[in-house]
Amino acid sequence: MAKKPNGRSSIYLGKDGYWHGWVTVGVKPDGSPDRRHRMGKTEAEVTRKVSELEGNRETGQVTKPGRAPTVAEWMTEYLDVICERLVVSGKMAPRTLADYRSKTRHWIVPLLGRHRLNRLAPEHLDTAYTTMLEKGLSTSTVLKVHRILSRALTIAVRRGKLTRNVATLVDAPSAASTEIEPLTREEARRILDVAGTRRNGARWSVALALGIRQGEALGLRWQYVDLETGVIRAWFQIQRSEWRHGCADPHRCGEKWHRRPCKKNCKEHGHLPGCKPDCAKPGHNCYKRPCLKDCTGHADRCPKRTGGGVVFRQRKGRSRLTLQCPPELLALLRAHRKAQAAERLKAGDRWEDHDLVFATRNGGPIERTEDWKVWKTILKQAGVRDVRVHDARHTAATLLIEQGVNIRVVQEVLGHTRVTTTERYAHVSTPLMRDAGERLASALWGDS
Repeated sequence: MAKKPNGRSSIYLGKDGYWHGWVTVGVKPDGSPDRRHRMGKTEAEVTRKVSELEGNRETGQVTKPGRAPTVAEWMTEYLDVICERLVVSGKMAPRTLADYRSKTRHWIVPLLGRHRLNRLAPEHLDTAYTTMLEKGLSTSTVLKVHRILSRALTIAVRRGKLTRNVATLVDAPSAASTEIEPLTREEARRILDVAGTRRNGARWSVALALGIRQGEALGLRWQYVDLETGVIRAWFQIQRSEWRHGCADPHRCGEKWHRRPCKKNCKEHGHLPGCKPDCAKPGHNCYKRPCLKDCTGHADRCPKRTGGGVVFRQRKGRSRLTLQCPPELLALLRAHRKAQAAERLKAGDRWEDHDLVFATRNGGPIERTEDWKVWKTILKQAGVRDVRVHDARHTAATLLIEQGVNIRVVQEVLGHTRVTTTERYAHVSTPLMRDAGERLASALWGDS
């Protein structure tokens, strides 16, 4: 095929012995024709490439002119510009962006960052996911990484940087479903007995009696708690926006806190004689995930750090819970407010007025990690098995079911959009199963 004028596609045999094809796909920002080049060893090969490019032109799937960015470059733009704007507009939670940054920094960039977007292939993703699993990451974590990458590539397609999202061509690992074991009624009561002797003890009564999430409990404000009628509006979650370095050299700034790989026979951690080489017990484990060589994290330690402020993120739709507080809990909240008022007087000018129901001694927000530590201490003092903070929510759902509350009502109380989610949270306890078995046995073998 000879060269063709007026912007039409052309295919020809060059002096270098290769076949060349040129396709006009549009107009560049400066007004000149945007001509794309394809080459191959045979005319048939180039004809196929030209036809494919013409098809992309007709369907509007041609990438923008210029060299495609690397995965690392695009992830930086995606997180710093697109996701940051979503956080500012309230469409993305600050903690979500922080999680995106962490997984991008530790996994996406090291394993895939050097590839050009238009050269990224499904095989690259398969290899990356296999590497992550071999390093001991759970399938749930790998699935989260896959979803972050897939979302970023989808935006790249929309913006003309890619013609297809290769992540959709990869079978993502399925998240392993974990069996949830809620607390028994006796365990819950022992927890409340211990919590009642501690500062902010009503925090755990709220968790077990109302089933609200950790962020909702820590973000609860007095203006949304009616101590007369007992109506509680858990409409907000407290979150802290991510700290950012304000210095010129983030890597050097955080060098003191960099996590370096432990030596083969590490003696810095408290391993016991019976520990396995991959022991991961708290206080025993060597760093499973050391910092990257060019680590720019630890921004919370930067003297010139920016961001990191408290954010009250309003929940939407059915997740905006309006709950009726039982009389026993209402009495505890009234007593708690009196105790907090005394703390406020004692703190004086040091009091941070966030209107929080559960706050530090100076009125500031309680960090999730500190809240977690208190929960673990209460469990130990109560002689209760080790469970997560979120399991208090599962317990509330299960106890409601045990008391005969309709599953649809439990769904409304917990703020679930789908009843199937509620059914997963609500477990049939052993006493109820035993009672069901006894009733069935009575029907089969009992006196008629």
